[in-house]
Amino acid sequence: MTTMPLRTRPLIGRFAYVSPEWEVPKPEVTYRVCSVNDITERPLTVRAVDLLKSRNGVNRQEHHTDRFYGDQLIIRRGQPFQMWIEFSRPFDPKKDKLQLQLKLGPNPVISKGTLVIVPFVDELHSDSWEAKITETKDNRIKLSVNSPPTAAIGRYELSAVIQNSNGNTTLPRNPDNDIYILFNPWCKDDTVYMDNEDERNEYVLNDVGRIYMGTCYQIGSKPWNFGQFAEGMLAACMFVLELSRTPASGWGDPVNVSRVVSAMVNSPDDNGILVGNWSDDYRFGTPPTAWNGSVEIVKQFHKSRGIPVKYGQCWVFSGVTTTVLRCLGIPCRSVTNFESAHDTDISLTIDVYYDENMRPINKYNKDSVWNFHVWNDAWMARPDLPAGMGGWQAVDATPQETSQGMYCCGPASVEAIRNGQVYLKYDTPFVFAEVNSDKIHWKMNANGTFAPQQCERSWVGQFISTKAVGSDRREDITHLYKHPEGSKEERIAVETAVRHGSKPNTYSCAVTCDVTIGITLKEEEPTIGKDAKLSINLKNTSSELRTVSLYTEAGVMYYTGVYKATVQKDDIQIELKANEEKSLEWTLPYEQYRGKLVDQAAVKLTLSGQVKETQQILATQYVFRLLTPEIVITPVGDAVVGKEMEAKITFNNPLPHMLRNVKFHIEGLGLQNNRLINYGNVPGLGTVTVTGKFTPTLAGPRKLLASLDCQELTHVHGIADIDVK
Repeated sequence: MTTMPLRTRPLIGRFAYVSPEWEVPKPEVTYRVCSVNDITERPLTVRAVDLLKSRNGVNRQEHHTDRFYGDQLIIRRGQPFQMWIEFSRPFDPKKDKLQLQLKLGPNPVISKGTLVIVPFVDELHSDSWEAKITETKDNRIKLSVNSPPTAAIGRYELSAVIQNSNGNTTLPRNPDNDIYILFNPWCKDDTVYMDNEDERNEYVLNDVGRIYMGTCYQIGSKPWNFGQFAEGMLAACMFVLELSRTPASGWGDPVNVSRVVSAMVNSPDDNGILVGNWSDDYRFGTPPTAWNGSVEIVKQFHKSRGIPVKYGQCWVFSGVTTTVLRCLGIPCRSVTNFESAHDTDISLTIDVYYDENMRPINKYNKDSVWNFHVWNDAWMARPDLPAGMGGWQAVDATPQETSQGMYCCGPASVEAIRNGQVYLKYDTPFVFAEVNSDKIHWKMNANGTFAPQQCERSWVGQFISTKAVGSDRREDITHLYKHPEGSKEERIAVETAVRHGSKPNTYSCAVTCDVTIGITLKEEEPTIGKDAKLSINLKNTSSELRTVSLYTEAGVMYYTGVYKATVQKDDIQIELKANEEKSLEWTLPYEQYRGKLVDQAAVKLTLSGQVKETQQILATQYVFRLLTPEIVITPVGDAVVGKEMEAKITFNNPLPHMLRNVKFHIEGLGLQNNRLINYGNVPGLGTVTVTGKFTPTLAGPRKLLASLDCQELTHVHGIADIDVK
């Protein structure tokens, strides 16, 4: 505090006249000089938020959302985004308390993940909502904000809240600051992750395509403008979710979202996007054949605030579904099935009934076979199903039959459909019947019952087609939906499915079930780089000879259960004498899986077969991992706070070929910040030793972690316990 005489200051303002005879005291006026510290004591307020949301900006580019029309912030979950916040004065992280809040849906709740309070941290993690200050400039700070890979998608309202002694100060909501969060096929921890860049470009980013139609003898195609990035389409697709009245807390699961979209694209029970019409009378709307794409349909529905658009048929329903799912970030494609069956009684067969004179009984003949039918495949993991059922899932928005009381269908695992596992949700029996049901002709008996007379096994489900990746060529994907027609595997799948239908005794059942089958590992844990050896154990509990035809198939999987690729197939014939037990050695050679493993090196062995004498069906699956080596970390010297020490990192390449561009990541809380060591190539079966120096900063028991980054070998880690004094 300083003072100066009043006379040294100029006189400013209004003054009263004072007679010179009066004695007027000369007051001393004091003045306060503000220091820099005084500025930080002023209440802090948020003046502006800059979300760096331009289409050419860092956020939109890094999140693969730059193709969306408009300047909203559109990001994908499980990936950080950047933003600036401007304050009324410089921000002091030691004294000022800032909180980011995100709200989704009409009734946001913390426990359901629809009200998010973002904590500030020193280092970001990949599995939670967090924010980190990365730069300070004048009255502004730059934040890196991370969302978890399980976050609900949707339109979030952003608020910046300042907590001070006078209560909270909140920046008023500005719709321009709303954040659109989508699924992220580029994020390995997202259940819609797709590892092939060309496939991501096709099934997420491509906004034009082709839809196939016609007959199995004359396959034609129709160009279709999906237009998921066009002006207004993102808001319209979010409107579809919001209109569904499903809880926003469920919008983080692609299984739920694809099911909601399947229901909302049609209109019968929820006033969804499209009215179906197969009458040839289109006077009150647009004929289905006149549409060339989804944009006009979806935008018209949005503009009318939910009045269904007239009219659609299966390819229109499919085209719109592809648009909405791609827009939301779920990889999707339109799929056409020729000679597509419509099973109305869940028998898993297409039944044609005749009277005693073999004349059709029309009132019973409700099943049908369409020349073609178009639905969708959506890509996602299925943690709610057994391992190996992830990947492509059939989703059908054409309103044919209800599912749990609503006109929707799927997602049904294509792998489950292929193997006749119709007991797995959702709507697998219906889709199985569409692609692989037998057409059975039934004749009425004198007592009014029916007996099967003829079975057509190879008519339903032909030339299942979709647009190829990166070209307009037609790709036949029939093999994904069913085994080769007439093969043992296909027959087993059909009979397995039918036994879970409404006519389980359509096919003759096994006379007896006296053969058992199981799988065990011959070694404790097979290791990567070597042959994997398992035992197939068969036991005949009968007193007669049994002949078994067995089919084996081994495939690699992601840790999420998504089936990646088949690596080996075998056919085996076994004879079991009376009461005989056999163990067959099954080997997966290294060369069969070399370069094909993913994530945690998981392999699924599927066995299916049949006993010749009794028609007993045998089926089982076994999932195992190929063990990866550990990195050995050896501390050198005493561990003391503030004293430099070393650690040796040793790694043995288990593969007989070179690993290229090997990198090591080393870190430890209180020991070493995340450090990247670019090592280079490691020869086949070679040993690597690198030395890292670091200085402990925290005392007590600590852990030093190391991991290997290499395209040919994944999931390699090491850990060392270090007691710091």
